[in-house]
Amino acid sequence: MTMSNRHERVAEEIKKVVSEALRTKVSDPDIGMVTVTDVELTKEMEIATIYYTSLNDNREEVEAGLDRAKGLVRSEVAKEIRIRKAPELQFKYDTSIEYGHKIENLLNEIKDK
Repeated sequence: MTMSNRHERVAEEIKKVVSEALRTKVSDPDIGMVTVTDVELTKEMEIATIYYTSLNDNREEVEAGLDRAKGLVRSEVAKEIRIRKAPELQFKYDTSIEYGHKIENLLNEIKDK
């Protein structure tokens, strides 16, 4: 399923606004250094799934902090982006980087044998 150009533009804008809000507006120590890696929007743009990685090893703390910050971040999205209704935000840890490292390690093991 391909996203329309508008969907892609809105998702990219949400990514920028969420990243900036987490960096400058949210002061929750549990969140720490979070990087927004991707944003997926539902077809109706009602829900935005925000994928992130974190330098904090305690994923539960980060998730709890992001959950607490959800309202503030959503209000920033509503303020900065011109869409009828700001989407609900869902934060999801991005495992693709870990997965990539695992594949790379497996390939290196095979090469070394």
